[in-house]
Amino acid sequence: MPIFTMRVFRGDARGGEFKDYNVEADEGMVVLDVIHRIQATQAVDLACRWNCKAGKCGSCSAEINGKPRLMCMTRMNLFPEGDIISVAPIRTFPLVRDLVTDVSYNYEKAKQVPPLRLKPPEPDGTYRMFQEDIDRIQEFHKCIECFLCQDVCHVIRDHEELKKSFSGPRFFIKIAGLDMHPLDTVDRREFVGRQAGIGFCNITKCC
Repeated sequence: MPIFTMRVFRGDARGGEFKDYNVEADEGMVVLDVIHRIQATQAVDLACRWNCKAGKCGSCSAEINGKPRLMCMTRMNLFPEGDIISVAPIRTFPLVRDLVTDVSYNYEKAKQVPPLRLKPPEPDGTYRMFQEDIDRIQEFHKCIECFLCQDVCHVIRDHEELKKSFSGPRFFIKIAGLDMHPLDTVDRREFVGRQAGIGFCNITKCC
């Protein structure tokens, strides 16, 4: 089995450093599997957030070799045998410990978004929609809230002073999905401009 050096960040808000772990990787393993192997054999106190291990929950976001990725969707066979692979917490949000960050900023922003408000039903009590409208809004519902788009957003990442005023790409997608719902009646234009701060977007398209 190939052996990799996993350079994992260890520490908390007070400070920390990268520590190297030499780990065997079985065929088919993903980075999250290797982190679990480190937990089981070398560092039982390594903090790591995860849930589904299937790319559905968005919990295991990290920066792998400097690139924001899901650990459960990053296969070890992407890296040459013997490579040094760095695994760090996503940088945009406050560090809790090791690979775990406090992403509650996003939950607070979610609460601010004006929710769906349906128009009255048809006289027979039903709602009618075109299939093409349903298909369009389904695309906006594929987000798993991994917050990697928030992590790479330069406005959130590099301008702490703007976090209160800027919602970030995840919530512009959420707002667009609500706005395109064929039964919605809410006008969110003023919210997007004032409370969500879309004017701060620097249009680098990193998200």
